[in-house]
Amino acid sequence: MTNKYMYFVANWKMFGNLKSINTLDKVIKFSKSKEIKKGRLIYCPPFTLIAAFFKKFQNCLIDIGAQNCHESEDYGPHTGFINSRMLKSVGANYVILGHSENRKKGETDKLINLKIKNSIKAKLKVIFCIGETLTEKKRGKTRLILSRQIRLGLNKIKKKSNILIAYEPVWSIGTGNIPKPKELEQTVNFIKKKFKGKSPKILYGGSVNPQNISDLKKINNLDGFLIGGASQSPKKFIDIVKKTYN
Repeated sequence: MTNKYMYFVANWKMFGNLKSINTLDKVIKFSKSKEIKKGRLIYCPPFTLIAAFFKKFQNCLIDIGAQNCHESEDYGPHTGFINSRMLKSVGANYVILGHSENRKKGETDKLINLKIKNSIKAKLKVIFCIGETLTEKKRGKTRLILSRQIRLGLNKIKKKSNILIAYEPVWSIGTGNIPKPKELEQTVNFIKKKFKGKSPKILYGGSVNPQNISDLKKINNLDGFLIGGASQSPKKFIDIVKKTYN
């Protein structure tokens, strides 16, 4: 059981359509109940659903985020892309940046840094993803990789109050495997110590589900969870939140 203020971020990835909105009624009802006194529910649907989700959540405390954005601060000839100002204009308050699925496609630390800077300018809160691959973990390079991602990704960003860090070991995403509790706690402590003064909030992501949340919630230095596949099911998402506080 925890009494901390926790973040629960639902990353829908490339799933969902307008009919999916009808599945959110249970979550909306739950968000208004006394069962969640200390917590923030944040849904990050595909770009096509952000405005519809924003409208759906008008009368509740659920917030909206996006899953990525273009690095340009200005409008321009970037076919197929959306920038942070556009996201803000349709109701998004958060944006996920640096996700390993995008890093794998060539997104660099330098590019992520630019996206973060311009997202903050657009008054978005950033969920900054970091994490090591299985090969890097086996070679004992986890801390080296995380240090580099933090140093380059947050380069010349002095104010960190609008940033949440999501530690997502790449080898855990979608595999059902999660770090051992002691290992995870040590890694989160390591991340927090990278910051002078107050550390950003630290979330964990990677195969979070109703079955393992009882173990994950025991990590005292965590501030919430970035939830992938399980968040597409209202029942599973609600169960994760409930079990965190029970």
